Amino acid sequence: MTQNMERELGWDDEIIKEGGDGFVLLPPGDYNFTVSKFERGRFGGSDKMPPCNQAKMEIIVHSPEHGDVTLTHNLLLHSKTEGFLSNFFAGVGLKKKGEPLKMNWPATLGRRGRLKLEVRNYTYKGEERSSNEIKTFYPYDEVQTQPGYQQPQQQSYQQQTTYQQPSQQQSYQQQTQHQAPFPGAQPQGGGFTPGQF
Repeated sequence: MTQNMERELGWDDEIIKEGGDGFVLLPPGDYNFTVSKFERGRFGGSDKMPPCNQAKMEIIVHSPEHGDVTLTHNLLLHSKTEGFLSNFFAGVGLKKKGEPLKMNWPATLGRRGRLKLEVRNYTYKGEERSSNEIKTFYPYDEVQTQPGYQQPQQQSYQQQTTYQQPSQQQSYQQQTQHQAPFPGAQPQGGGFTPGQF
């Protein structure tokens, strides 16, 4: 078997390829998105922000030119960042302007909307780098009334108010794995069906 053929790797196989080849930097602009993952975390604190809870979100950005690109978006749960939290929940259609909202993180899974993406340039160990950064989420109510916008279908689990147990999360992943993110888009996974071996 040659090194260039695609194949399953064994636990003790030798690996050669370096990582990072799949990085895609999207141009700044407005994109449709889907929330694909939520994880509870903890922010250790900084000069400007004390330690606090942190929501680690995985956001799939749907680019017509580059396909689906997954970004990590961290939201700090602190009174200083309450505006950012409101912006996110309004962007996924769970918060209405001027109304209070009890944050329900599992209800964000599978939610869709539109966001503004920017490119952030920075220096890491003396090397110039760039990455995508979510600047803002457009209010879901405003986006769906724009001309030409087709409202994506939302799943029934969006109204849940309790944290999902692992077995329920697995069920959610199986339900949403096969959905095309937006009309005309192809589902990810190349025909993979979770749970079938």
